[in-house]
Amino acid sequence: MAESSTSATRPEQIAGPSAWLGPQMTDQTDWIHELDAADVQEILSAIQVFRAGEHAFDEISPQTFVLDSLGDKLRRILNEVQHGRGFVLIRGFPVDQLDQEGCAIGYLGMGSYLGAFRSQNAKGHLLGHVRDIGRDIRDANTRYYQTNRALEYHTDSCDIVGLLSLRTARAGGDSRLVSSVSIYNEMMRTRPDLAQVLFNAFPTDRRGEVPPGMLPWFELPVFNWYGGLLTTIYSGQYIRSAQENFPQARRLTALEREALAYMDTLANDPALNMSMAFRPGDIQFIHNHQILHARSDFEDWPEPERKRHLFRLWLAPGDGRPLPPEFAQRYGSVEPGNRGGIVVQGTRLNISLDPV
Repeated sequence: MAESSTSATRPEQIAGPSAWLGPQMTDQTDWIHELDAADVQEILSAIQVFRAGEHAFDEISPQTFVLDSLGDKLRRILNEVQHGRGFVLIRGFPVDQLDQEGCAIGYLGMGSYLGAFRSQNAKGHLLGHVRDIGRDIRDANTRYYQTNRALEYHTDSCDIVGLLSLRTARAGGDSRLVSSVSIYNEMMRTRPDLAQVLFNAFPTDRRGEVPPGMLPWFELPVFNWYGGLLTTIYSGQYIRSAQENFPQARRLTALEREALAYMDTLANDPALNMSMAFRPGDIQFIHNHQILHARSDFEDWPEPERKRHLFRLWLAPGDGRPLPPEFAQRYGSVEPGNRGGIVVQGTRLNISLDPV
């Protein structure tokens, strides 16, 4: 059994490729994987074969979407995401040669080599749409990806999150990443008292997506030391909204609020984070357990057909890292390959091309 977290077992500093710094990554390009002409042709051929077989979306798998050479590359990329720096950018997916359905088939097909698809909302969407649909963030059931508002640094409720850029905004909307391992290291160096506080369980708003028998919030530590690894789960926006919306939720102490504020300060420090601008056809995969991601505000195009639009996947690799048993209250299970996502009463898993 993997060890549980105690102050005696937590390291003062964590070394290795996961402890990267933003300026260091900006000066490198080894996290960018360019698809070559053979890769693109393999994707296009696999889409054609899949369509010819009249398969349903939910039948997409490495067996029905065969990528011989690119499949091997994707397995190496999965290892890089889970055991290396925690993120990659794949450049050159042929969005300009495909309709929206073809892009969805190709993206799902590639994603199937990294893990099982997980539900991203109460509607059971296995293919998510990151697009401003005019929702008001003041609505307790609205999530930030449905607006053009900036996203604070956070994690999603899955092992790996992937984004495929179909169309970019008129201005803004850059992706921002920071290593939660590096945040931990810096916090341990400068304010170890605050780092220790983040091993407390924090009430976090479920935003109206409540599984049967659960409270409208879950309680998990931000930092978790388990199985010899630091696993981070964090959404400061939803920790704050739990305090605002649920008087029954545990009240945070002054030190805990200070720790969360310092977490945000470090995440937004350019000495730690990095930014990347998506191009159409860019695919980003990140490991939620060791990466926080964010997005800048964006100004969209007025024409509906030009509006910023990304496909999103939540993935559960079959060889995912061990997670603390407490994660089951958010992930549904801690079994690798069968965990993460959002399922409530009446949820039916589906793949939809409709962004609403």
